[in-house]
Amino acid sequence: MTTSRPHGAEGLRRRKLGFRAGTIRQGGAHISSLTSERCVACRRDSPEVTQSEIEEFTPQVPDWELVAPNGIRRLERVFRFSNFAEALAFSNRVGALAEAEGHHPALLTEWGRVTVTWWTHTIRGLHRNDFIMAAKTDLLA
Repeated sequence: MTTSRPHGAEGLRRRKLGFRAGTIRQGGAHISSLTSERCVACRRDSPEVTQSEIEEFTPQVPDWELVAPNGIRRLERVFRFSNFAEALAFSNRVGALAEAEGHHPALLTEWGRVTVTWWTHTIRGLHRNDFIMAAKTDLLA
């Protein structure tokens, strides 16, 4: 593992987004403080993340897109692979992680790609758990 300090336009973009200079890269994935956290059980009255939390967590999962189908905010990312077998193996790794954490995504496995979508069903929106799982998913790719 090495510390990543991007230069040029990429470095400027990350600094503007609040990307922390001490974030570690492993392969192509960022290792953020979120990866050391565990998911907590949510109830219907658990709070969604605030806008300031979204701004804090988003730079730690820079390849994820914030989407809101049917008005429900979610984190989504498409992972690309060379073939179906690699995509399926990745889906299985994400599934094992989801079981271990007790928090489950929507997975769409296709030839050469997997779309992973995280949100917290019980609160119909985004919780800190979703950012934790997005960061951990990045490490599996």
